[in-house]
Amino acid sequence: MTAATTFSRRAPRRFWGWGQLDATLDAREQATVKTMVEQLDVPFTERPVPQVHEFALPAPRVAAPPALAGCFSATPLDRLNHCVGKSYADLARMWLRSAPTPPDWVAYPDDEQAVIDILDWAQTHNVAVIPYGGGSSVCGGVEAAVGDSYAGVVSLDLERLNRVLEVDPVSRAARIQAGALGPELQAQLKPHDLTLRHFPQSFEFSTLGGWIVTRAGGHYATQTTHIDDLVESTRLVTPAGVLQTRRLPGSGAGPAPDRLVLGSEGTLGVLTEAWVRVQAPPRFRASASIRFTDYFAAARCVRALSQSGLNPANCRLLDPLETVFSGVGDGRFAILVLGFESADHPLQAWMERALELVRDHGGAYDLEAVAQSLATQGGDGHRSGAAGAWRDAFLRMPYWRDPAVGLGLIMDTFETAITWDRFEAFYENVKADVGAAIARATGQEALLSCRLTHVYPDGPAPYFTFAARGGADGSVASALGAWRDIKQAANAAVIAHGGTSTHHHAVGRDHRSGYEREVPALFRQMLAAAKQVADPRGIMNPGVLLDTVGRPVGIRGALEPNA
Repeated sequence: MTAATTFSRRAPRRFWGWGQLDATLDAREQATVKTMVEQLDVPFTERPVPQVHEFALPAPRVAAPPALAGCFSATPLDRLNHCVGKSYADLARMWLRSAPTPPDWVAYPDDEQAVIDILDWAQTHNVAVIPYGGGSSVCGGVEAAVGDSYAGVVSLDLERLNRVLEVDPVSRAARIQAGALGPELQAQLKPHDLTLRHFPQSFEFSTLGGWIVTRAGGHYATQTTHIDDLVESTRLVTPAGVLQTRRLPGSGAGPAPDRLVLGSEGTLGVLTEAWVRVQAPPRFRASASIRFTDYFAAARCVRALSQSGLNPANCRLLDPLETVFSGVGDGRFAILVLGFESADHPLQAWMERALELVRDHGGAYDLEAVAQSLATQGGDGHRSGAAGAWRDAFLRMPYWRDPAVGLGLIMDTFETAITWDRFEAFYENVKADVGAAIARATGQEALLSCRLTHVYPDGPAPYFTFAARGGADGSVASALGAWRDIKQAANAAVIAHGGTSTHHHAVGRDHRSGYEREVPALFRQMLAAAKQVADPRGIMNPGVLLDTVGRPVGIRGALEPNA
């Protein structure tokens, strides 16, 4: 990889894939990827990865403001890194050496006042602003596809606003800047013996602000599943002024302003900091890996667990094929990864009752492995067996996708939520609809699997994974064309069969077609009115969630072939 200049203070990232520029797969991971690729009858070979010099980027269309020139960058690597997020389609377009709608500039404000100044300048000069946290969006949320009515586009990167500013150990809360990556805020909370305990799969390369404005799902499979549950107050810089909400444990005073900030995806303003609820790190853990021969019996077991009040920290059910994708099974059984954790008390009673429910539903497990996970306070027995293997695979999966994209394979996911009474029919119908769409788009039977990532007393969040050869010619271009058809079919299927357009991956551009069917038209009009107040000139992330009144952008980005 040739060296490239970047204005960022963080280690250089792959603009064409996941992780840092120097990331590599170990021998075991290479073998896993090889197995996955060869299951699709594609020979596993390494292809040259994209290089910065292979991209011809247009010159910036607007001049950087002289007073802020020190935080504006137009280096090719910075612009490429802020061109798109990390969805399959984002990476495929980079492998095609075609940078879609690169931002004219990347701005790195040093403080909140610089954010205010940038928005003031952008309003005056008709420049669209795309707030950027860690860039891990998989739904077109950070792409500069804003239409033709703007003089330019700036990607506003909050990496320098990355500090824990204040800790309240009595109330167990912390005030943290929005640009803090997961490992950064975790490291700063550790000396206080506190943790946020929110671990999305993108933890390494996503930020607190990104989690909040996309309503990210985190570590816990039950109870505190979303970042929503951890937010105490927020501070949002909008083009019309600063919105600072009050810090309270709860309130019944009308519609909550934080609820407008949560999930706003940069369309109303730039989140600069938030007070969040933190906790002591867990000292007691317990885990079990449970096999089921009947997948729907396993799902009924998960329902019983979710309605029991036991509140397991981990309760993820992998269907047989998903165990193969995750490297924790051979496809003969569904596997339930079950775990408990606590900072306060041992967990034997919780695990014993959970295993009673498991036995009631025909599940089998290794009692010795369960005992080992319970044996040592603060130990790592909970990371043994399939549970530990799944955890490691969960964090490393994004790295496995990169070489497959370059081989012209489609590897992607979509997730949703549905009530328990409709789950079994939903699972079958969505697999049938999307499987048929994959066959039409690629001419072959796909590998299509599912896991339950989060569960509630009233329903689960199914998370589907699919893989297929993209087309007869084996090219990335044909794979990308097939992906567009499959993605639109998946969006339609989850809504048609009663689910949500997204459980925790946000809306962006890629899920707007489903979102607009899911959310009442009157509410969308109310949201558009709120945007008009906070962002009267429509400069904030145009095209995401909704169109700006008087400035329609439509659904642009990865789903449009010419975007």
